[in-house]
Amino acid sequence: MPENSIYVLNKRVQLLQTAAGFRTSIDSVLLAAACGAKAGDHILDLGCGVGSAGFCVLWRVPDTQLTGVEIQAESYDLAVQNAALNDMVDRCEFVLSDIRAYRGRGFHHVICNPPYLEAGTHLISPSESLARARGHGDDETTLQDWVDMAYKALKQDGSFTMIHRADHADKIVQALGKRFGAVELIPLWPRAGVKAKRVIIRAIKGRKSGAALNPGLVLHQENGDYTDRGRCRFAVRRKPLEMIGVKHGGRQRRVINITTLQHDIPLRFG
Repeated sequence: MPENSIYVLNKRVQLLQTAAGFRTSIDSVLLAAACGAKAGDHILDLGCGVGSAGFCVLWRVPDTQLTGVEIQAESYDLAVQNAALNDMVDRCEFVLSDIRAYRGRGFHHVICNPPYLEAGTHLISPSESLARARGHGDDETTLQDWVDMAYKALKQDGSFTMIHRADHADKIVQALGKRFGAVELIPLWPRAGVKAKRVIIRAIKGRKSGAALNPGLVLHQENGDYTDRGRCRFAVRRKPLEMIGVKHGGRQRRVINITTLQHDIPLRFG
């Protein structure tokens, strides 16, 4: 299958991807930014594709390790090539497997970006790899399967981070059940005044604390540029997606720093 390459994180990470398959987007970068990994941690990326999110985590957090599980052979092969391309071979391994068959355990963090479309609800792409990435493969993997696999793979107090459709947030929270706590929901709005299309959901295995609905991110203006609250600074910093309290004009403001496809964007809410 023909390939092309793209750069993310201001050209810090290069990715080979199939020309007709699943395309790396800002979703993968936001997922990586939301993972609270620290030095010494081991991250599992379920359904890793060509490694987009995982390599972004490895770049952002030195001295971490990555394991990626991918069912599509062409994406698996590209992930292996991308490890060499980004000089990260010694920090990662990839497994060609259905996530439901994977038996790895003891991870500090699990991240995933499952297919957004449910089989039978949309027209199927003529590209087999793209159809599977969108959720139209022969298998019937559900959101419950993704959450169950994350639970099994995590250490106690390990974190689970998923980016998915905002209108599926209820299904994801229900799938988490009582096995996870400290659940955080971070809605992602494409622009102000419209419904959120994506949501990041984070949770901790074994915690009993309650849920939090965090201020969301409005990513773009009407013309497609980043919002005034998210001005480009053209400098990538190794910071996770986190809430930080800062003083501004005598007022307490909440700041989110995210590493996007090209640069860091500080988004202020107050």
